[in-house]
Amino acid sequence: MTLLAGCDSLRAYAPTFIQPYRPDVQQGNVVTREMADQLRAGMTRDQVRYLLGTPMLASAFHAERWDYIYYLKRGKGVEVQSRKLTVLFKDNRLERWDSDELPPETMADNLILAAERTGSAGDDSGQVRRRR
Repeated sequence: MTLLAGCDSLRAYAPTFIQPYRPDVQQGNVVTREMADQLRAGMTRDQVRYLLGTPMLASAFHAERWDYIYYLKRGKGVEVQSRKLTVLFKDNRLERWDSDELPPETMADNLILAAERTGSAGDDSGQVRRRR
C-alpha cells in the first residue's frame, strides 16, 4: 500500500511521455456574455431555452429556477474554470437572472479549446453580474 501511495508523488518528477493521458473534463452549458445580454424580463421559458439551451439543473422542488452551470478541468495542470448563470421565473415569465462574469463569444472557444492560454475568463472574472 505504501508503495502505491508514492506513485502519485513521482508523477511530478517523471518525464511527460511516461505520464498517463488525462483528458480535459468539460461539463455543462457554455453561455457567453452576448447570450446573457439578450435576456429580457418577461421572456417565456421557451424563449429562454431557445436562447441559452436546456439548463443543466432544473429542480422539481424549485420549478421557478434554472441553473446553467459550466465546469472545465484541464487534464494536465490545475486549471479549473467554473461559471454559473441562474435564471428565475415568476408566472412562467423571466423575472431576473444572476451570473458570474461570462466570457465574450470570441473568447469562449479559445477557453474551451485552450488555443490561447489566457488564465482567466476575463479581466474581472471574480465579479458577479446582477440584473433585474
